[in-house]
Amino acid sequence: MANVVVVGAQWGDEGKGKIVDWLSARADVICRFQGGHNAGHTLVVDGEVYKLHALPSGVVRRGKLSVIGNGVVLDPWHLVEEIATVQAQGVEITPETLMIAENTPLILPIHGELDRARESQNSVAKIGTTGRGIGPAYEDKVGRRAIRVADLADAPTLAARVDRALVHHDALRRGLGLEPVDRDALVARLEEVAPKILRYAGPVWKVLNDRRRAGDRILFEGAQGALLDIDFGSYPFVTSSNVISGQAATGTGIGPGGIDFVLGIVKAYTTRVGEGPFPTELDDVDGQRLGERGHEFGTTTGRKRRCGWFDAVLVRQTCITSGVNGIALTKLDVLDGFDTLKICTGYELDGVHLDYLPIAADQQTRCVPIYEEMEGWSASTEGARSWADLPGAAIKYVRRVEELIGCPVALLSTSPEREDTILVTDPFAD
Repeated sequence: MANVVVVGAQWGDEGKGKIVDWLSARADVICRFQGGHNAGHTLVVDGEVYKLHALPSGVVRRGKLSVIGNGVVLDPWHLVEEIATVQAQGVEITPETLMIAENTPLILPIHGELDRARESQNSVAKIGTTGRGIGPAYEDKVGRRAIRVADLADAPTLAARVDRALVHHDALRRGLGLEPVDRDALVARLEEVAPKILRYAGPVWKVLNDRRRAGDRILFEGAQGALLDIDFGSYPFVTSSNVISGQAATGTGIGPGGIDFVLGIVKAYTTRVGEGPFPTELDDVDGQRLGERGHEFGTTTGRKRRCGWFDAVLVRQTCITSGVNGIALTKLDVLDGFDTLKICTGYELDGVHLDYLPIAADQQTRCVPIYEEMEGWSASTEGARSWADLPGAAIKYVRRVEELIGCPVALLSTSPEREDTILVTDPFAD
């Protein structure tokens, strides 16, 4: 049976939560493979709104296994709170419905403190971090001083891991003017939360392999967007992990042969939260209108998102780096009522035409978008569930997007509601 990876193909906030939730009806296992609780996925199911950060979007579906893979960095205290929140909304979460990879690195309070201290003292250029400790936690992972879920099961190992981490962190804290870490208090907090996390721990790589061999369908869910990828994003204004589809394999242990279809989630316009280049950003009434109609505020931070016209150059680029087989185009209804729409088809940099975003940060900020104009539509697309429900100009817009990015539309979303989706190609089809 086909296994599907879902990735954001812009700067995040593309509507992955709804699409993953919609696809999870066809899946048996839903697996998060990277990121932390800086991600925010909003689901609307029968009028009930669920805001998820660390939990996979599939948890709202009964009878599914939701998995947090080793590519994620996990704040155990936040996870406990998030589980309690969704349980209060009637969602059942047990060790039979949620599994956490034993080798998942933990986000500690010291990571958040370091994250916020750095951002507040950075006089050169702020990254725009959420301050939740995701970056420092990934640093500890590659620095081989992380505390992982499995370490919570053995007190001597846990103590040794904490001591190793604090050799590094206390030196950093002195340089930033922070007090040394209360080592015993940190160990006590970890020992207290341990049983609440360990009940969900397991060998994810083995379970996924067994489920795959049994013919189960696996859905891999990414966080953020490909333009925030640590290697292929607008560095240094990026997240601290690989976001593109290849991370689904290393972030769960499934192996690259276990991926059959890559679905890129793409908003019908472009948004970005935080700092960094944004060639098609609009600081006018059109940009304001996109933000208001699209309710463009971050699920995690509440920060207002920057808005702009659709950038076909960037989406074409991310479709290549993630090997996207088809896209899910979301929020088409936000474009209702515009007399004229614009699509970025290229850039001009110092008098030279480019069909890609250059890697150098200074060049990215100087890229001037080259636009193609299209006729808008006055009829509503909100809630459309078939091509016949769409205005002709809206269909032309979608077809032009396909041409410019070199990738077909597999799904079309016309509202936050789960069923307001037009299926063109089923990613799970064999």
